[in-house]
Amino acid sequence: MLPVTDTEQTVSDYDAVGGGPAVAQVVEGFYQRVTADPDLAHYFTGVDMPRLKRHQALLVSQVMGGPAAYDGRELNVAHTPLGITDEAFDRVVAHLAATLQEAGVPADVIGRVGGALGGTRSDIVADAPGAH
Repeated sequence: MLPVTDTEQTVSDYDAVGGGPAVAQVVEGFYQRVTADPDLAHYFTGVDMPRLKRHQALLVSQVMGGPAAYDGRELNVAHTPLGITDEAFDRVVAHLAATLQEAGVPADVIGRVGGALGGTRSDIVADAPGAH
């Protein structure tokens, strides 16, 4: 592989998948999936979904190399009261991967997003090693 020169530009995963509109579409599809999942739906009872979707879109955008504009609470602060299990975390990641795949996102990008999410497990799962 040739080295990148100063005149070449690297396209972020965010730009490669279509930027903000594509991320918004994925976030909408993702929440349709997780709120319809009987093992996950209870985590969203009473949640301000428009606010949550906005925060998720900002977070996904940032993870994919887009604008770093996430302004929500720290992940551990937001998730600790929910008592999220490893199984629930894995189901959520699987729903996001399936939504990304359905949207035509390349497998390598899905892998990088999944890797970034895996790094958040200890902040989200109540009983994860190293959790809060």
